Amino acid sequence: MKYYLISGEASGDLHGSNLIKELQKEDPNADIRCWGGDLMSATGATLVKHYKDLAFMGFVEVIKNLPTILRNIKFCKEDIAAYQPDVLVLIDYPGFNLRIAEWAHKQGYKVVYYISPQVWAWKENRVKQMKQCIDLMLCILPFEKDYYKTKWNWEVEYVGHPLVEVVERKKELTGGEEKLTVDSIQFTEKNTDTLTTLSTLNSQLSTNIIALLPGSRKQEIAKKLPIMLSVASHFPEYTFVVAKAPGLEDDFYTPFLSTATNVTSVRNQTYDLLMKAHAALVTSGTATLETALFAVPEVVCYKGNSISYQIAKRLIHIKYISLVNLIMDKPIVKELIQDELTTENLIRELKLITHDTYHRQKMIDDYSALRELLSKGGNASTQAAKQIIKLIS
Repeated sequence: MKYYLISGEASGDLHGSNLIKELQKEDPNADIRCWGGDLMSATGATLVKHYKDLAFMGFVEVIKNLPTILRNIKFCKEDIAAYQPDVLVLIDYPGFNLRIAEWAHKQGYKVVYYISPQVWAWKENRVKQMKQCIDLMLCILPFEKDYYKTKWNWEVEYVGHPLVEVVERKKELTGGEEKLTVDSIQFTEKNTDTLTTLSTLNSQLSTNIIALLPGSRKQEIAKKLPIMLSVASHFPEYTFVVAKAPGLEDDFYTPFLSTATNVTSVRNQTYDLLMKAHAALVTSGTATLETALFAVPEVVCYKGNSISYQIAKRLIHIKYISLVNLIMDKPIVKELIQDELTTENLIRELKLITHDTYHRQKMIDDYSALRELLSKGGNASTQAAKQIIKLIS
């Protein structure tokens, strides 16, 4: 069978790569073409477009890059038509993928949507179109199945959350002993004595790490990373480690890291970093859930273009911005949003999750309940692959 997959960001690349592996197990003759990233490409699938060329965040940014987006949509349709897949599998990325879904349905292709658009947060009117053009909706959040059935009379499938299997596999493979390979580090003057040198860095990193996960898009990193790094000097006993996005070059980070103290960075080691971290500052999005599944106390950070934020604030109707809080429907982790994301507020919240034993343990206990809830659907990638193949068999 021929499969055409489309993802448009780092998280979609991760979930898409695991889905491809399961499709290949279920269908040894699978021929797969995709939009995604390095992980999807590494499975042997033919990579058409890399997500780093597709990631535009916020209303203003989308408008500014509209000609590029429209060219990508046109090219995508032409590429699908030339390939003639048995099924089109769309992974999240709704602004782009829903346009492709509508077109593909009219052309007679089978359409599967893996990881539902968050229509329960905004743009609910999309559901009518989605019901018409999507043959199979695969959801990864437990409340979505009831949402679609109760409100829209649409039978969808809950397959579990793919991050659970990803995190558990990482823990099993490393046994918690993975060594972190860091870039160069700078220290404050009082830490430049003989006891704190690069030769002792590995032992220091074994316990005193604050992980910084500033996102995968240049726009969001430029907004948030300087504020995240501004707290480092207030916690000299910790090493702050920035997780670089796989799709961005080292030179992009240099201006931010060169002015910071007791800071280093890693690339392609985010999970190794989380396995060693004592706490984390995390941009809103999938990373908040990954951090929780590794049981790392976190503060969620969000700051975007001010115009985009004001528009979003009026259109999006959700109680929380982090997946952790949304899924559990209560404030498990602190969210610092837009003007609340300041150095002073970050210092206060970081002190709570690093030094307050009760606060830390309460958060970790809530994480355990979260993991149990997300595991009820089973292995998400396996379940999704079986559902897709069943649809086209």
